[in-house]
Amino acid sequence: MDKDWEKAEAGGPHLRRRSLLGAAAGVAAATGGVVTATAPARAEAAPRPAPAFTTGRPVVFRNATVVTGDPKLGVRYDTDVLVTGRTIRAVGRNLSAPGDAAVIDGRGAIVMPGMIDTHRHMWQTVIRGLGAEWTIANYFGWIYERWATFWRPEDLYAAALLSMVESIDAGVTTTVDWSQDLRSYEYAIAEAEGLFDSGARARLAYGYSFAPPQEWVTKGDVARLQRERFSSTDQLVTLQLAWDGTGTERAFPERPAWEFARAHHLPVTMHSGVRNWMADEQILNLRDNGFLLPTNTYVHCGTMSESNYELIADSGGTVSIAAESELNAGQGYPPTGRIRAHGIPVSLSSDTQVWWSADMFAAMRATLNADRGIDHYRAHAQDRTVLNNNLRTADVLRFATQGGADTLGLGARLGSITPGKLADLVMVRADTPSMVPLINPVSQLVFHAQRGEVDTVMVNGRVLKHDGRLLGGLFPRARRLAEASMNHLRERIGEQQWASAQQPGPYEIG
Repeated sequence: MDKDWEKAEAGGPHLRRRSLLGAAAGVAAATGGVVTATAPARAEAAPRPAPAFTTGRPVVFRNATVVTGDPKLGVRYDTDVLVTGRTIRAVGRNLSAPGDAAVIDGRGAIVMPGMIDTHRHMWQTVIRGLGAEWTIANYFGWIYERWATFWRPEDLYAAALLSMVESIDAGVTTTVDWSQDLRSYEYAIAEAEGLFDSGARARLAYGYSFAPPQEWVTKGDVARLQRERFSSTDQLVTLQLAWDGTGTERAFPERPAWEFARAHHLPVTMHSGVRNWMADEQILNLRDNGFLLPTNTYVHCGTMSESNYELIADSGGTVSIAAESELNAGQGYPPTGRIRAHGIPVSLSSDTQVWWSADMFAAMRATLNADRGIDHYRAHAQDRTVLNNNLRTADVLRFATQGGADTLGLGARLGSITPGKLADLVMVRADTPSMVPLINPVSQLVFHAQRGEVDTVMVNGRVLKHDGRLLGGLFPRARRLAEASMNHLRERIGEQQWASAQQPGPYEIG
């Protein structure tokens, strides 16, 4: 057995699986057939040789558990998904596929819609984890007040590329790059090219948080970038605008930025309802000036009044929740319960990799835990008990998929496994120690699946990850560039600040 394992280790994951299957059969014979009931099933589920994913070749997922996210289709077992070109063509059993189709064995796996992250500051990825102990006050002190000017265009490129590679690896097929340090056209084009070069779907949310939007939106860089790289809305990477809400001045000096956004058909995403920073007046100003638009996305929204939520709901706007961020950094308690009470569409986000990762499984769990936790807390404060939970696992899975698509105005094209929609798909292993036995695929995707179980990722009909491996050789380059960028920033920041920033002072309330 030990020699077999050593050979398997040398041969990589495929050989390890085959060797373990063979070992299991041997144990069954030696023990009088104790495990013979499971050995044939394991052997039958052994992966086929990896298919060749050439451009334009049809792909069919066979015999999978398919969590479609489509209310009419629901969850399907032993089901196929056929993809031709960039489109989902059919969902059903024993589908007829073109003879040249690449076949992905879906036995022991769940096929689900690609997840969508609607708010991530990718430019900070090259200092990943540096702020694990931070509050939002620490973040502003180090990033905004000290370090932001140290980034070069090549650092933004490296950060965007690495962050997108991480998205692909984690089953996040669309990511909103909430880029707030685009101080010139050179910076903007560098970050945009990082997104394009990843091969995945993204939305560049063009922003600059170090000046009010009316000072930078209309000076020409945004229009030039839109003209030169974003002239089509039918491409993998698209454009919108991002800023830190609007001011509280009744004169509404941000009007030129909003008028530019509307004239250029660019939706706006903004930080809103952040404690001690984004006041209720910003929503009132938008209403009074005619810019409370259905294309607006409001990020965080934890400290808003109920009347503000009502205004957003009436306008058709959406909210992006970053529960890990809000619970750790202090923008305000994740308001999913309050938002849902007003019928506002919800999407999920990871915020920044200075703290967290691109793991939308973690985002779903954090959202569910925060929402249920506050329900229990409030009930206990009244000496009562929650008998049945309000927010369900199916809800947060929808937030992470269809909710994100709706937020980006792509709900008719993305977000569910529906024939005719674009083929952004993820296959998650369900034959792992954390997933068997498979009883409730939806709840197990939320509570039990890990990013390491993401087996296959398809974006726009193109397979970017398969059998647990990223394809195309992109990661080594992304890693090299990101490490070089980190070394540059560490040198600029200096060893004293680099060390002290990672260990803020003792617990304190101001």
